[in-house]
Amino acid sequence: MEAISVSRPRSPVGLGRIAVALLGLVIAVDLFAVYADFRFYDVIGDAMGGAGGEAMVRRVLAAHSLDSLAGRVHTGALVVCVIGYLCWFVRVRANAGVFEPGGQSMQAWWAVAGWFVPGLNLWYPRRITLEIWDASPPSSGARRSHLLVNLWWTLCLLSLVADRLGDLHYESGFTPADNRAILLLSLLARTVEIVAAVLAILVVLRLTRMQQAKVLAGPGVPLAV
Repeated sequence: MEAISVSRPRSPVGLGRIAVALLGLVIAVDLFAVYADFRFYDVIGDAMGGAGGEAMVRRVLAAHSLDSLAGRVHTGALVVCVIGYLCWFVRVRANAGVFEPGGQSMQAWWAVAGWFVPGLNLWYPRRITLEIWDASPPSSGARRSHLLVNLWWTLCLLSLVADRLGDLHYESGFTPADNRAILLLSLLARTVEIVAAVLAILVVLRLTRMQQAKVLAGPGVPLAV
């Protein structure tokens, strides 16, 4: 097998497929969480309407258990997705550094660190993504619209805000009305996250296709094995 050269791009297709699959997993888990939230919301509404007794207590406990399970599964899926997505992101950033070295204004390690440094993570990932995007069109000198990236990043920021608002949980000490309001915030957060994940899939697909076409177009940027 030929040795990999740091001066040659590598295909992003495999990692792109993994990133898309994991983003799809997050969407599926979010849909499950939406179902759990709706079910819990309805049960609390019934309790507010006067339903009571042992049957009602069992329904509340069952809905609470399902909602808690959805939260744990969501956290696990999100962690796995972040790891897979960052592996793909590092690959396309490395390729962009080969395609257009002068177009990358930040060091390559920011492709990971930029997502986690408080404050900087509000704009660094978008900036890096746009520089990768501009370096990746197959035709030399061509530029693609930034609309998709900007929409995706706007929804990412909204998702962060909604997640903070929805990062509350049912508490037995809260009034039923308070718990219903918490569930509505959680539903909002899940919905925004689903849309953001769909746009993230579109960004991954578009950027992966652009880079793969550029790699195969060669001969200045042959594919590393």
